[in-house]
Amino acid sequence: MARDTGPQCKQCRREGQKLFLKGERCLTDKCGVERRSYPPGEHGRGRLKQSEYRVQLREKQKARRYYGVLERQFHGYYVKASRQPGITGENLLALLECRLDNVLVRLGFAASRRQARQLIRHGHWTVNGRRVDIPSYQVRAGDVIAIKASTPATQVVRDATELTGQIPAWLQADHESLTAKVLRKPERREVAAPVQEQLIVELYSK
Repeated sequence: MARDTGPQCKQCRREGQKLFLKGERCLTDKCGVERRSYPPGEHGRGRLKQSEYRVQLREKQKARRYYGVLERQFHGYYVKASRQPGITGENLLALLECRLDNVLVRLGFAASRRQARQLIRHGHWTVNGRRVDIPSYQVRAGDVIAIKASTPATQVVRDATELTGQIPAWLQADHESLTAKVLRKPERREVAAPVQEQLIVELYSK
């Protein structure tokens, strides 16, 4: 499985805002954006020309890093979204939101997407009673997500639920039994990602 192993705080600093890539750490004073609110690198404090292409590229990179997706896979999501009926940008965000690793974060069962991916890859979660170990698995309306019985990761998941904010309306969670259900496909107003999807569509449309 290909994955990004680079420094996560640098990614937030490059985009100029918190992407909450490190879970609880992002809520403390140790957050890289809080300590150094300028881009990393020798010329991080320099003045950069804000060209149209640069704005669109940064938005695409922000979305990739926020969801933890590499370039090739992200482009694949765009191609799939462009072939679906409706607005391409909204379709793209819906595909990214319905990834199993992202859904675990939205439900509060993981503190970060990297932690969610690790829990999934180690086989701690089931969908409709069947073990799923693919982080990019696309959940659908009616799917029931549950932690595997007698898994040693139960306490880790319970610790993550303590950081949970509001659960999106398209999901339903039971933090006592650590189970959840996907009620429907997410709508654009329910997606909390700090992304302007139209800029990404414009970039790929060139």
